[in-house]
Amino acid sequence: MNGSLHSNTVDIKLKRGPAGLGFNIVGGVDQQYVVNDCGIYVSKIKEDGAAALDGRLQEGDRILAINGVKLEDQTHKAAVDLFRTAGEDVELRVLKKSSHHINGPSDTQADHAPSAPYLGILAVLTGAAVAIFAFIYIRNNRRPF
Repeated sequence: MNGSLHSNTVDIKLKRGPAGLGFNIVGGVDQQYVVNDCGIYVSKIKEDGAAALDGRLQEGDRILAINGVKLEDQTHKAAVDLFRTAGEDVELRVLKKSSHHINGPSDTQADHAPSAPYLGILAVLTGAAVAIFAFIYIRNNRRPF
């Protein structure tokens, strides 16, 4: 997985957009988000932001490093400052959130597959259905001159 160290660790490259990287973080040594864990976690993915458009970063993922700088033992403010000064092209090392909390199959395909292709197929099918109904309506409502 693009230079991963562990099956749940991925490297994600994002290009900063008009709204920044498009996600919020929580955590740090001074603001623990998880009990006895000083890690930095993704708390929110902003719609239409760089992270949402990329589709791999998810809420609950732990960010291990940004541009090679490890985030362990960082205060929340220090981590925020690293993100703000990271430049336009940003590389994140991310520990994907554990799926052991979820009931059912452990297939994580949905975490990696973007939903855009499915929305495109849905749009095409909807357009075809509208065209068929329009054809039937026009055909049945013709009036002779």
